[in-house]
Formats: sequence, C-alpha cells, structure tokens
Amino acid sequence: MDPDFWLARWEAGQIGFHRDEINPLLVRHWDALGTPRGGTVFVPLCGKSRDMAWLAARGHRVVGVELSPLAVRDFFAEHGLEPRVERGRVHVRHEAEGITLLLGDYFDLEPDDLGPVAAVYDRAALIALPQAMRPRYAAHMARLAPGVPILLITLEYPEDEMEGPPFSVSPDEVAALYGSQWEMTPLAAMPVLDENPHLREKGLSALTEHVLALRPKRAY
Repeated sequence: MDPDFWLARWEAGQIGFHRDEINPLLVRHWDALGTPRGGTVFVPLCGKSRDMAWLAARGHRVVGVELSPLAVRDFFAEHGLEPRVERGRVHVRHEAEGITLLLGDYFDLEPDDLGPVAAVYDRAALIALPQAMRPRYAAHMARLAPGVPILLITLEYPEDEMEGPPFSVSPDEVAALYGSQWEMTPLAAMPVLDENPHLREKGLSALTEHVLALRPKRAY
C-alpha cells in the first residue's frame, strides 16, 4: 500500500483506527509475554496510540515507527511532552519520557535504529497492510526483532464483504507468516461487530478480534 494513502488519511482526519482509550486487550494480556521492566517495546505503524504511554508507565522503554508527522506531533502534544528531535540515519527521532517515535517508513528501519528490543506490540500494523505486503512485513520483523515475543491483535471477517483497511488476518495466516521463527498461542477471540458499527455499515456480517502471543522457537 502506497505510503501516500496513510499520509492522506491523517491529513483528512480519517483515523477511525485510532482509539482514544487504552486498548483493554493490551491491559488484559500484556503480562502473558513476560517482558521485563525496562525492556524496550517496539510498536510498528504506531500512529499516536495511547497504548505507548501505558507501556511506558509500566516501566518499559517504547520505540514506535510512524509515517505521518501529524501523528507524531499529536502524540507528544496530547501527552504534554516536548520531544527532543534529531535526524537519524533515515528517520527523524522524537524522544521524551522514555518514548521514541521514529518518523519514517517501517521498511526503511534497520536493527540498529531500534537497538535491543525485548518485545513487540502490534495492534494495528499487520491488519493495515494488504495481503501482498504482509509476508514482507513479517520477514522484516524477523530482522528487526529476532527472538523476542510479540503480542499481536488482529481482526478476522468474511473477506468478500469489505475491502480493507483494516484487512482480515486470520490466526492461520499469522501462523503461516511467523511460523518459521515463532510459536503462536491464541489468548482470546471475541465477536466485536457490535462495537464497530462503522464496519457493519460497510457490509460486514461478522467480525472477530484475535489476541495472539508469538514466542520465539529458539534463541538467536
């Protein structure tokens, strides 16, 4: 998907994917990963998610990557923070209170841009990408965060009923994408169509939210 698509969505304020509250599934299931306090959590395609502030309040360092300068600006402004800004190798780093947002493309990241990562939190990244891009996304994640656990939240629905984003990504597809290096444990699955009337209006007859823990098969 062209980066300009997402930049235009932010410019137009079409950010229905953003939640103003902390994701309750994160709160309920984060401890399943066993991420140590002080460990760095990588949040891909992070937008201005308030979940990052929650993770930081739990004692984690947080590194997110985001294409939209509006999202980066709004995140720090909404939390009353004035970030330090410096240009990195490719991305522009914005940092304050243990949270670093890298302004730029996920696919341009290198492991050194993130430093050591203890865990990954993906709520809205994988499901933001069309099927053709998802293998590339997962392969790049294996380079950026090898051997670390991932808390992954996906949506699943009848694919012929709606054109994403968000896209339908089933647990079976997740297992196929990540199975060479991670073992998948389903943590929760619940119907959520009633909570998303805007997606019902697009024609969906069913919508399931999955919470998955991906744990590395072996040390790297």
